[in-house]
Amino acid sequence: MNRQVIIKSAIIILLVVIITALHYLTSTTLHQFHDIYRRLYYIPIILGGLWFTLGGGLSTAVLVSIVYAPHVLFQWQHWPGTELEQYLEILLYNVIGLLTGLLSQREQRQKKRYQKTSEQLEKSYDKLRHQADELLEIEEQLRRADRLSALGELSAGMAHEIRNPLGSIRGTAEIIRDGIDKKDKRYEFAEILVKEVDRLDGVVRDFLNFARPSAVGQSSVPICEALTEVVTLTRQQAIKNNVEINLAPVTRPALVAGDLEHYKQAFLNLVLNALQVMPDGGKIDISCAETGESLKIFFNDSGPGIPVELHDRIFNPFYTTRSDGTGLGLAITHRIIDSNGGKLSVESLPGRGATFIVELPLWKGREA
Repeated sequence: MNRQVIIKSAIIILLVVIITALHYLTSTTLHQFHDIYRRLYYIPIILGGLWFTLGGGLSTAVLVSIVYAPHVLFQWQHWPGTELEQYLEILLYNVIGLLTGLLSQREQRQKKRYQKTSEQLEKSYDKLRHQADELLEIEEQLRRADRLSALGELSAGMAHEIRNPLGSIRGTAEIIRDGIDKKDKRYEFAEILVKEVDRLDGVVRDFLNFARPSAVGQSSVPICEALTEVVTLTRQQAIKNNVEINLAPVTRPALVAGDLEHYKQAFLNLVLNALQVMPDGGKIDISCAETGESLKIFFNDSGPGIPVELHDRIFNPFYTTRSDGTGLGLAITHRIIDSNGGKLSVESLPGRGATFIVELPLWKGREA
């Protein structure tokens, strides 16, 4: 039994005992005192109704009636004409107990209804707030899509105009280079020209990839195969940068939904991005973990890290912290993952490396 219930019950019983003792111990000649004592019985009766609703009010009234009736029957028999008033008082005890209990019970039910309504309103408010957050997120995504669309059209036009003469420039540079002796300093300049043309062609290619992404094909993709191929492709560059690449073994190879070539490009961008921020050596750990209906792939590097305020900006097109960067690698990766129904996020603090998290929907067949 609840401790509070025990205390309240004890208070009611104690009041009844004290008032009853006063009745039995006070001479019947002292009418005015007995009148006061009879009125005092209403206190435990009302408390019983308020604290324990209908059952408490009636129980206390019946208890008072039982202990008070012998006093009226035996001690007041020498005072004819007073019994009727006292028996009516006993009846009134029960009426008051009944009414107090009913009112208290009604009030408690109303209170429970209010509490239930309040809880429902709070849930509705939380739901509305969640929906509002989702709407704001969707609105931001739409704005981002509009910006990307405009930038894509501009990039495509510029890239085509720039790329058209690049083939001619490179061919001319190669002819000039091949006509110069390798010991001649002009050969070195011609070689630099060819390399710079190749670099410019790569930049233009990034622009085109960003502006005109290829169509997304939905199929089952063996994700381990894509990751293994990316690690193989970047192994030599990693050795050159003194970077160790580790791909954690997967006990249950998973199939994800999406496009294999798209995923290869996205993963390659993430690994190359990590290599670029660790020119003096470091470590890249790649691991997978299934979470419900999706697969999370973690690309963890030991690089310089990313400030929290830049976590969202690094996925914007043309945003870069490197002097030789185009700011399109992560933007293209984000677009690829998003277009395949996945999510790309980053967890990082300055000086503690960075972890890029790719979350992809699992194929319904689940296992490879």
